[in-house]
Amino acid sequence: MLRKTILGYVDNNIPEKALDLFEKMSLNPNNIIYVIIFNACAQLANERAMKIGKNILNKIINEHENTNIVLNSALDMLVKFNDIENAEHLFELIKKKDVITYSIMMNGYNRNVQPIKCFEIFEQMKKENLIIDETAFTILINSCSQIGMISRCQFIADQIPSHLNDKPYIYSSLIDMWVNIYT
Repeated sequence: MLRKTILGYVDNNIPEKALDLFEKMSLNPNNIIYVIIFNACAQLANERAMKIGKNILNKIINEHENTNIVLNSALDMLVKFNDIENAEHLFELIKKKDVITYSIMMNGYNRNVQPIKCFEIFEQMKKENLIIDETAFTILINSCSQIGMISRCQFIADQIPSHLNDKPYIYSSLIDMWVNIYT
């Protein structure tokens, strides 16, 4: 019941109440509660949320080193705090990175106007033989827009599998990228 109430607050854009309820909890939270609270903190991204989120992360980091859903939520929270230094540190600690982990980190670099690092993450993903999805390619295309190098843009565009070319986010991101490059 408590989990549903906290989730309801987050889903209805009332993250402050989710944090209020979390702080009043007398039970030990489970992974689902941690994910919800990290999401609430990410939504708020204010001083209180940063304090709560980082305290939880510091408390659980060693307990959840193989729990991607919890760590990915914490990583996303740090990215939304624009705390790229701690996000990089957490990213390095995650042992079993998946495409979501990499995409979150790429998004963090985009948010912090570091597109070259986004491309480095892309290369890591390829080395890991991960199947790069629509979200990751959309982030990469946005990185291309930031740097404005035609050769890099074409390189990334050429990497997109044909089955993703007609996806709405890919298609519109490519249009935006080329418009930004040529205007």
